[in-house]
Amino acid sequence: MTSYRFTTLALAAALALAAQSPALAQDKPVNLKLSSWVPAQHPLNPSLQAWADDIKKASNGSITATLFPSEQLGKAFDHYDMARDGIADFAYVNPGYQPGRFPIMAGSSLPFLFSNGKEGSAAIDAWYRPYAAKEMKDVKYCFAFVHDPGTFHARKKILLPTDIKGMKIRPATSTIGQMVTSLGGTNVQASAPESRDMLERGVADAITFPWGSISLFGIDKVVNFHMDVPLYVTNFVWAMNQGKYDSMSAAQKKVIDDHCTSEWAQKVAAPWADFEFAGRAKIAALPGHEVYKLTPEQLDAWRKAVAPGEAQWAEGVKKVGQDPKAVMDSLKASLAKYKSAL
Repeated sequence: MTSYRFTTLALAAALALAAQSPALAQDKPVNLKLSSWVPAQHPLNPSLQAWADDIKKASNGSITATLFPSEQLGKAFDHYDMARDGIADFAYVNPGYQPGRFPIMAGSSLPFLFSNGKEGSAAIDAWYRPYAAKEMKDVKYCFAFVHDPGTFHARKKILLPTDIKGMKIRPATSTIGQMVTSLGGTNVQASAPESRDMLERGVADAITFPWGSISLFGIDKVVNFHMDVPLYVTNFVWAMNQGKYDSMSAAQKKVIDDHCTSEWAQKVAAPWADFEFAGRAKIAALPGHEVYKLTPEQLDAWRKAVAPGEAQWAEGVKKVGQDPKAVMDSLKASLAKYKSAL
C-alpha cells in the first residue's frame, strides 16, 4: 500500500511539473542553417557552433543547427540578404560590405574608438540593439560584435596620413574606405577571402585587417609592413530570418531570445578576439616583416586627418532621421561602460 501511494504521489508531482514548464521536447523539430563566410578553420566558427550547441541543449533538442562555413551558401557580400530571404536561417553579416545601407552601424567603424574586441563586442551590441529594429528591419537582429582592432598592413611603410596618397587600398569597411579616399588613396573592394589574390596581383598595395587573420588568409605572404596601432574595428551582425523565427513555438522563441544578448555577443567574439590579439606577436616574429609603432606626433597627425570622416558619417545618419551626436555619444558611453574605449 505504501509503495502504491508513493508511486501515485510521484506521478502526480511529475505531471504537475510538466504542466508548469514549456513542453520543449514536444515542439516541432527545427534545423537551422547557419552561414559563415570565413574559412572552416577560422576561430569564429567553433564559437558559432558552441552557441548552436547551447541552443540545442536549452531547447531539449528541438532546435538543432548545421553550420556552413567558407561561403558555401553564398558570397560574403550577400549575407544580409541571405538572412532576409531565408537562404540562411542565421547569417554572419559584415554591414560595411554594403556602403550606405546601414549608416548608424557605420559609426562604430570610425577610427580610434575601440581598444579591444572582447568587451567591445558587448559594448557595440548594447549600443546598437535599439537602432537595429529600424536599420535592419528586414531580419531578426540577434547580436552584434567586433573583431580585435585592426590596422594597415602594406607592401611599404605607412607612417603618416600623407603616405596614403596614390595608394590602392582594400578597406575593411565603407567608413575606412571614405577615410582612404579623403587621404588621396583609391579603394579596392574585395571580401576577406578574396583579399590575398588582390594584393598578390598588385591590384591593391595595402589592406586594413586584424592581426591574426593576416596569417589565416595568407596575406602575410604578400605584405611586409604592419602599423602597430588600434586603428579601427569591423562590426558584424548575427542576423536571423524573421520568418523562421516566427514559425517557432513560444518556448523555442524564448530560447533564441535568450541566446541573442550582449552576453552572448561577447562569448561568441572572445575566442576570435584572443586569436587576433595573439597574431601581432606571431607576425612580429616572422622573418622579413616589420611591426612598427607611431610616434605621438604621427599618431596626432592621424587623429586630425581622420576627423572629417565623422562629419561625413554624421550626414548619412541625418538622412535617416537620427541625431548623429546622440548616436555617437551613446556609443562612447557604451564603450566606457564596458571598458573598451580607446
